[in-house]
Amino acid sequence: MSEHRRKPPQPQGGGRAADRRGQSGPTSGRRAAPRGATTGSPTDSYGSNPADSGGDDRQYGSRAEARRAAQRGGGRRRGAEPAGCGPGGPNGPGRGRGRGPAPGKKRFIDYPRFDKYGWRRWVPSWRLVSSLCLLFFGSIVAAVGVGYAMVSIPSENTAAKSQNNVYYWSNGDQMVATGTGANRQNITIADIPKAMQWSVISAENKSFYTDSGVDPMGIARALVNMARGGETQGGSTITQQFVKNTYLSQEQTVTRKFKEMFISIKVGTQLSKEQVLQGYLNTSYYGRGAYGIQAAAQTYYGVDAVKLTPSQCAFLAALLKGPTYYDPIGATNIDSAATASANRKRSEARWSWILEQMHNDKRITDAEYQEAIKKYPQPQGLKATKGMTGQISYLVDTAKKYVLSHSNISQTEFDKGGFQIYTTFEKAKVNELSAAVKKVQKDRIDPKKRSLDKYVQFGAASVRPKDGAIVALYGGDGYENGHFTNNADTSGVPVGSTWKPFVLAAAMEYGTYKTDGVGISPLSKYNGDDHLKVRNQDGSYVLNKDNSIFYQNNESKYPWGYITLRKAMEQSINTPYVQLGMDVGMTKVKAVAQSAGILNGSMTKDLNASFAIGTSTPSAIRMADAYATFAASGKQADPYSVTSVKQGGQPVAGFNKPAVKQAMPENVANNVTDTLENVIQNGTAKNAKALGRTAAGKTGTTDSNKSAWFVGYTQQLSTSIAMFRENPKDAELLSMNGTAGVPSIHGGDIPTSIWTEYMEAALKGDSDPGFPDATKIDKVQNEDGVPSPTPTPVVTPSETPSETPSETPSETPSSTPSATESCRFSWQCSGNGGTDGGATSTPTDTATATESSGTTNGNGNGGIFGGATG
Repeated sequence: MSEHRRKPPQPQGGGRAADRRGQSGPTSGRRAAPRGATTGSPTDSYGSNPADSGGDDRQYGSRAEARRAAQRGGGRRRGAEPAGCGPGGPNGPGRGRGRGPAPGKKRFIDYPRFDKYGWRRWVPSWRLVSSLCLLFFGSIVAAVGVGYAMVSIPSENTAAKSQNNVYYWSNGDQMVATGTGANRQNITIADIPKAMQWSVISAENKSFYTDSGVDPMGIARALVNMARGGETQGGSTITQQFVKNTYLSQEQTVTRKFKEMFISIKVGTQLSKEQVLQGYLNTSYYGRGAYGIQAAAQTYYGVDAVKLTPSQCAFLAALLKGPTYYDPIGATNIDSAATASANRKRSEARWSWILEQMHNDKRITDAEYQEAIKKYPQPQGLKATKGMTGQISYLVDTAKKYVLSHSNISQTEFDKGGFQIYTTFEKAKVNELSAAVKKVQKDRIDPKKRSLDKYVQFGAASVRPKDGAIVALYGGDGYENGHFTNNADTSGVPVGSTWKPFVLAAAMEYGTYKTDGVGISPLSKYNGDDHLKVRNQDGSYVLNKDNSIFYQNNESKYPWGYITLRKAMEQSINTPYVQLGMDVGMTKVKAVAQSAGILNGSMTKDLNASFAIGTSTPSAIRMADAYATFAASGKQADPYSVTSVKQGGQPVAGFNKPAVKQAMPENVANNVTDTLENVIQNGTAKNAKALGRTAAGKTGTTDSNKSAWFVGYTQQLSTSIAMFRENPKDAELLSMNGTAGVPSIHGGDIPTSIWTEYMEAALKGDSDPGFPDATKIDKVQNEDGVPSPTPTPVVTPSETPSETPSETPSETPSSTPSATESCRFSWQCSGNGGTDGGATSTPTDTATATESSGTTNGNGNGGIFGGATG
């Protein structure tokens, strides 16, 4: 150390510090200890003696130097004594504060580093890093080995042991057990055509015969997707898909993915490629309840698998992409996008692509390719399976749709079986509804006698008010008779004048643009004459698309004049309700219908003038449910068909009873009910009087007589009946003019007769509680142009109009209804003078939504759960 940096010795007295302490004098109350004295403090150990220091050494080391010295020497231990500072030393006893092992000794895991100091102590050695890597990879190898040893190779025979789905009636009795067991049969690779084998390989896994059976990148992508919360990807090799097919549970978890990987590795090492391919084709799902290639060949083409042509093989291979979207019959009961036309387009595109891939891969010759691609191999239609006959097939269809839309169960998982489905269907009422349809159909419809009776169909549903439970439905003639569309839960059939109660309800709840939100009375008067111009709220006329003036027509040309809305509902006159809808606002009419239970997707998008008279196409189930809202004084519950689902004895979540809500004011609903009671007592639905109990309802017939409806209810049941003709080739509605040997079919005719027949049987033995009384709605808001009241002579009941509007004398009453017949309460009869009270009662319930109006017959999606188009 250089002399100029050496600190000069301090005076014995302690230097400046001692001087400062001395200056304090005796008044300080204590005497300062001389520096170097043995005080027992930590600083004492750093005292110095000139004799020991050798003269030139520093008398006092700094703390930083002491720490560095301790690090170089392995650290200080408690009790360690620096030189010259132990017992007997000149400085007296001292106390060391050393840490860490004694110099010369390493720990087993040298971290922090033994012979390093500063930041280098924290840098691990290469030995430590390599040891940890070996330990990590060794653990992975051990885990893989354990996993590999614990899993077993799947068996296609085990996978074939699928379970049935069992459906139960509302009382717990078994309805039907249906599953894939009877539609599944394993065959050997020798019975599977080479074209089928190569079509799958060319489409899904070209490297099948050379790969290991596992796609690590595919598994990694699936794991990343799961970590992100997204959808996982399916097995990317045929081996992985075969493994996946053998699991009844389709859960997607990290554990299951790793297990699938282990099994795939084991399968790849212990089974031949032919065995893997055979297992895959025997366990894959091809749609229509068909598992395995043999069942698929029988289901789609009615032949054994060995007889399939290359073209048919390519079609079946395309189904493996997803039968919901590639079966040309469509699956709109599952997804509205899976229409027959869309599915056919997707199927044909993939079919031709698969054939092209087979040709490119040299798996079929040029001649075979040209023959196969020549014509799309259209499969055969659906077939009824064991137990799925009569109405059972439609009940199962409705319940299955409800299960899939209210749970996380996939269609593939559901079709593999093992579920118990408890429904709301009451066996007695289902049989009674079917019997009512068959009885009237037998009495009135004879396709062998009249060509216009061909293709007549019916759809019906019965719902409990205040609950929403579907107790019965009629879907058609049955799968066994080739009718696979559920008419109770389909759309495409306009409801006609059965829509008018929603217009009246909107007027009573919201009023018109003239009343500032005050609801109007059903005794408000509107012009009921035929062929009238319709006005917008600004006073301008409604125009057609070509800007010509739109005229609304009635079924007859009878000059009704200004009549009450109550009378217009009774006789189902169009012109008053079209103008009322415009005055209220069609958006409000739509809102009321939707709150009552009609699905938004089933209502026509164009809210033009004809929207008020039923151009929308709800299902029979939804119409019954919406009218149940009137029966329940405005309380609405969504329709449901399943009360609970179990799997392996454990309940599946998602099947709580729908909540009941107040959809419209109680008195509005009660006034609608009172108005619809009058339709049965004195109007177009007089055939329903044969029920012999308090009931309300509305008839409906559409333009060109393409459909006829009756929807009616008591407090216990709400039931809808739809009748229509449909060309089976293109699902186009046909006119019913001339059907049943009459000029035209009205809702008050055959549909009302079926309704009455069923309700009489279904309500047998039940009480007749009637309906709550309706409170008068005071606000009368007449249409512009209603003449002021003037004294007029009293019209006697025998007086009738000079012209009768009826074209169907069987529906025309023999006499004019008296005031007491038309009104339950005196306030309902006020103002019913002239033609309103004295005209001959005539049914005119046709919704004439003509082409000139710019409307359509409605092609919305009107199923109970967004179901299929009809």
